[in-house]
Amino acid sequence: MRLIILLFLSGFSVSAFAGQPLPDNLEALPPPTLNASADAALDDEPAVTISTQTDLTVEEFRSNGKLYMIKVTPKIGPPYYLVDDRGDGKFARQESLDSGFRPPRWIIKKF
Repeated sequence: MRLIILLFLSGFSVSAFAGQPLPDNLEALPPPTLNASADAALDDEPAVTISTQTDLTVEEFRSNGKLYMIKVTPKIGPPYYLVDDRGDGKFARQESLDSGFRPPRWIIKKF
């Protein structure tokens, strides 16, 4: 019974707001401006550098200026990846990007 009364009263309140006319002096809002945090988000995009040699193509992937992955595509044979998993500058070779299960390696505190 309470639900029916609540729905009945909410119907009156909706119709009361719907009947109000809009003012004639409305102006359009100015376009949004980018702030420093939005500029920082644009800078976080990974940068890709492609260099082509006679027998292979090397693609370097960087995020915040730090190299984290290299894709090597030889003219003969499948491409392979050199990936810096830990961020220490040591690259490990992977035949594909899907290497299976990786446990999380979160840095809780650095000394």
